[in-house]
Amino acid sequence: MATAIPRKSDRKLQLILRHAATVFAEKGFEGASIRDISRSCGISLSGLYYYFESKQKLLFLIQSHAFTSILERLEQRLEAEASPERRLRLLVENHVDYFLSHPLEMKVLSHEAEALEEPFRREVAAIKRRYYELALRLYQDLARSGGVRATNARVAVLGLFGMMNWIYTWHNPKVDPRAETLSGIIASIFLEGVKNGRAHGGVARGERLAPLERVAG
Repeated sequence: MATAIPRKSDRKLQLILRHAATVFAEKGFEGASIRDISRSCGISLSGLYYYFESKQKLLFLIQSHAFTSILERLEQRLEAEASPERRLRLLVENHVDYFLSHPLEMKVLSHEAEALEEPFRREVAAIKRRYYELALRLYQDLARSGGVRATNARVAVLGLFGMMNWIYTWHNPKVDPRAETLSGIIASIFLEGVKNGRAHGGVARGERLAPLERVAG
């Protein structure tokens, strides 16, 4: 049974998740306490426990909310676009924009992936798989349109995620481009590579698609 997730429209939940991400990013999941989060967001312990009963559930809410938001925003943006290359660029734009807008959440996703326990880990992995498989389809659509030479879709897509996922570790808003410009640079680097790269074999039938804990965070 899937874990019940509070409504995304709940403003108090959004406040809690933002402050929890800040505390986890600063102290680490193991080093942070629920009391730390209570002090940070100004909500009583009993108020926090309305939304979650443990740090594990809170970490799950941060991760599931982030990945679901990224995926849903991308799906909405893709509805009005037919060009395979533009659709892949939208993937990059959506991903980079969310990561730069939520750097603390991204740090938590990247550094605390192993801290999440079952059944929460399995549920987040399912969302990650949906995201990865959508990215894979976008790449395969581009390949079918003749837009790429490098044909190993798995390597290409995971390589793209590798370019995007660690932006928060080096991006300096004082000197580096904003999301729109940066995503264009990353997309162009990636597309020039797969358009001009040497052809290689694609994903073999029955091959596992991706290491889910590392796909998007």
